[in-house]
Amino acid sequence: MSTIAAQHSFHPTTSDWLCGDHLLARYHWPAPEHTPRGQVLLVHGLGEHMGRYNQVAFALQSAGFAVQGYDHVGHGLSSGVRGDLATPHQLVDDLAAVVADIQHHQPRSEPLILLGHSMGGLVVARALAEKACHADAAVLSSPAFGAFTNPVQKLLLATLPRLLPHLRVGNGLKLAWLARDAKAARAYREDRLVHDRISALLASWIIDEGEKAVQQAPLWDTPALLIYAGQDHLVNPQGSMAFAKAVPEQLLQTQCFNVMYHEIFNDPEKHLVFNKLQSWLDQHFPAASA
Repeated sequence: MSTIAAQHSFHPTTSDWLCGDHLLARYHWPAPEHTPRGQVLLVHGLGEHMGRYNQVAFALQSAGFAVQGYDHVGHGLSSGVRGDLATPHQLVDDLAAVVADIQHHQPRSEPLILLGHSMGGLVVARALAEKACHADAAVLSSPAFGAFTNPVQKLLLATLPRLLPHLRVGNGLKLAWLARDAKAARAYREDRLVHDRISALLASWIIDEGEKAVQQAPLWDTPALLIYAGQDHLVNPQGSMAFAKAVPEQLLQTQCFNVMYHEIFNDPEKHLVFNKLQSWLDQHFPAASA
């Protein structure tokens, strides 16, 4: 997974996939020319869409992995009200459905790795912890294991999900804290598929499940890589630190990129992130010898 590969991008094919009573946009990046080392399923964060992960997908594909992704319900090209959920478990249920479909079609010998960023990292962590699906390994990038909330927000989140669960407001994301690369922040702002909506139900799910992820970390049983930003002002890095301390040591590798902001794959020094990911993948899923 070279620095050069990580800096390029290319476009996937997309298709609508019926998941229950809604449509999810599925993304398929070109498969490696040879037999893949494994399948990586990308899971994106709040308000964004999978089309923003071209450079991550290309780096993985260049390293010999087949790559897929999908837009969460209410995001990107998928159906649903922007930033809302039909049920509290919808994000986990959708991931489990996509994983089941991938595993139905892929060879049993081919490993599956889930790579989730931010809210996507939380979805991956909760799906694996709840045994909603199985994967051979997971990569958690700046996962939403801790939120920054003030007393007023905490009070609202204690009442609104019960009274007005589908009330949507702005998610409060400040572009200045998204990434240290101004081009990445500008591209986010100009992206027509990005939205800033979040419902009371979705907000409470992120808060509650982030706390559960840390509380249940001692029971974690999937090989994982945790990579996160030390200067993250969108999710609290203390949550990742607490998770790392509690997970059985033999199952988790962790690296904090101290000076980076939230989107570590879009940082000016992102080659360090890709290099860490490459090293971990090589250790757990070595390429077949020629």
